[in-house]
Amino acid sequence: MAKESMKAREVKREKTVAKYAEKRKALKEAGDFVGLQKLPKNASPVRMHNRCKITGRPRGYMRQFGVSRVTFRDMANNGLIPGVKKASW
Repeated sequence: MAKESMKAREVKREKTVAKYAEKRKALKEAGDFVGLQKLPKNASPVRMHNRCKITGRPRGYMRQFGVSRVTFRDMANNGLIPGVKKASW
């Protein structure tokens, strides 16, 4: 389970990226790299980290499902993900 402060930090980054998205796009098209450097560091979408939607785990993230590998395995084992059969894990 991730710390609440780490989850909150990711939410704050998402808001900052959304806030400056149009401004970043305009500055990139204009080629104003000095203006890009003056924006906050967290305004860059590269700084965002994928986290499991259920546990907040940052590692082993599966984009297709939006959860970590551990959560995926638990959900598949409980039959919550249709079409997934247990092979040999």
